[in-house]
Amino acid sequence: MSPSFVGVDVPDPKLQKATRLGMVVDQNRCIGCWSCAVGCKEQQNVGIGLYWLRVLTVGGPFMDTPAGTFPDVTMSYQSTNCFHCDNPPCVKACPTQATYKMPNGIVNVNYERCIGCRYCMVACPYDNRVFNWRKPVQEPPASVTVVGETPARPKGVVEKCTFCVQRVTDGLLPRCVVVCPTGARTFGDLDDPTSEVSVLLRDRPSYVVFPERGTRPSLHYLIRTGPNAVGGAL
Repeated sequence: MSPSFVGVDVPDPKLQKATRLGMVVDQNRCIGCWSCAVGCKEQQNVGIGLYWLRVLTVGGPFMDTPAGTFPDVTMSYQSTNCFHCDNPPCVKACPTQATYKMPNGIVNVNYERCIGCRYCMVACPYDNRVFNWRKPVQEPPASVTVVGETPARPKGVVEKCTFCVQRVTDGLLPRCVVVCPTGARTFGDLDDPTSEVSVLLRDRPSYVVFPERGTRPSLHYLIRTGPNAVGGAL
């Protein structure tokens, strides 16, 4: 049975021609529902105990931790997944070239090359990679491909968000974008000035996490405004 989607799941040929794919998250719209994280786990066959996408709270490291002191508290959420950096340190750190950057800007992983050394996890300043400690219920096929549904990964490899590369290859949006009930997540070509992501970044103030690291993330956050505004990134 095909999974149900909140949004419209119609192919967009522009995604297949993009040269620098990126995502914009509207902090005013995010309600911390974890739909994006759950959709990611279902779509990408992510194992128990692992998350390629997490929803953090600005008030602390645990779920639903408000900022401030009672009764003056605010609740603010920030989702985080691989930022698909334009200058990815994980690619430079990988000794087997298992982690690589695609022509469309997606930072992907070839699980057949991954030896589980975890150098990429150390190099990532955002803690957005996970190590697969578990043997899958069903062994993956001999050849792992990015086209179609994502198979189970073998035990002992590093995993992360791929911007749903298998969906983007078919012109479809990443699953987290489609299932978001508030439309907080937008995806498109950052090099296309007419794309929705480019328009949002021109019209609204935004930030990236740890810009001083020089990684140039492709995931941007529109700054939260209003009564629940909490300054800065996590």
